[in-house]
Amino acid sequence: MKSWKQVPKIDSVSKYVECYWYLEKESHDQSHTSPKLNPDPSCHLIISNSNFTHRYDCDIESQSIQGNHWLFPHRKTFAMDHSSPFTIIGIKFRIGALYSSKRPNLAVALDKVESVCSSQLLGRKLIEANQLLTNTLENKEEIGDALDELLSEWMLKFVEDKNSKIVRRVLPLLENTSITEIGGMLHCSQRTIERSFLKVTGLTMKQCQSMIRLEEILNYLYQRDIGNIDWSHVASLYNFSDQPHLIRHLKNSIGSTPAEYVRNRDLTIDIYGDFEFN
Repeated sequence: MKSWKQVPKIDSVSKYVECYWYLEKESHDQSHTSPKLNPDPSCHLIISNSNFTHRYDCDIESQSIQGNHWLFPHRKTFAMDHSSPFTIIGIKFRIGALYSSKRPNLAVALDKVESVCSSQLLGRKLIEANQLLTNTLENKEEIGDALDELLSEWMLKFVEDKNSKIVRRVLPLLENTSITEIGGMLHCSQRTIERSFLKVTGLTMKQCQSMIRLEEILNYLYQRDIGNIDWSHVASLYNFSDQPHLIRHLKNSIGSTPAEYVRNRDLTIDIYGDFEFN
């Protein structure tokens, strides 16, 4: 298994893009064949070989798509078919970033994947995905620079309005602030903030905050052995009222109780790691 993660170097891109990431599964890798994606409020653009089929399963629904595609924010866990070798590059956008692209089909799409022609998206011919993915591990700096250049041209057309500006102020507060306190901190009515947030992200503030907290919990658990996890401490650390509250949160979010999760360890972070920055 090979991977890397980088941040954009151009300010106008980093305003909307959190990071670029790369993942390669080789033929000899014996990792889990059906890793799960936990709920995520961010959108990812997946760059892939055109003949590779990606499958995302959620409950009884299955979505399959070939080549480059959008993975939109999703409120439930997706299981993926990673039984075959693959190479992909991902562009992780900041929460609500695509609202500023003024493309309604991208702004608030949820819980689905969608094919994308990257050359049309970026307004000029993009290097073929198969060529972009060749020797990506060795040329990660060049790939990052190339994506910076391509995205900067597209993002010059992005437009900020009052709704996106409000959401940009709200997002840093969601991690450690009660939603009911945010309006007062921003000197804005709670109703206005909620309305802007839903319009920009397609999610309520509560849904987004829950996903952010889940990501923090999973990162915390990833760094600990099964025998060293104190669930009462985890519940307290992440401001749950008690341990049963934490159990319900995990069950509703990833479909597993804490005991089931530590037994299976089948989320992408457990299987592929946390993609440390290189």
